[in-house]
Amino acid sequence: MEARDKSVSIEQLIVDTGSEFTWLPENVLSEIGIKVEKRDEKCQMANGVVVTRDIGYAILRVDGFETVDEIVFAQVRDLNLLGARTLEGFGAVIDAEKKRLVAAGPHLAAGVL
Repeated sequence: MEARDKSVSIEQLIVDTGSEFTWLPENVLSEIGIKVEKRDEKCQMANGVVVTRDIGYAILRVDGFETVDEIVFAQVRDLNLLGARTLEGFGAVIDAEKKRLVAAGPHLAAGVL
């Protein structure tokens, strides 16, 4: 994950296709200069509880995949998650057997050939 001139490695994230957004520690995002672009956005946790969190934008890289995405500023007790929108931006799917990301194939597009 990086902000134009700074980057940080996060060794482990839970890949959660049930989470729309990627959630990363707010202190780490702030350290590398990720700015809050949306304040107090409502997010529904897996247990049904609705919380508010800030959201910013970051460049994310994992195993050769790259995308720009909205990132939730996760608080101390929140899980760090790689969410569905980031996976979609990567053009990747999960290989559950090998526990890794793999290319999803060609990007879908509309058009006339």
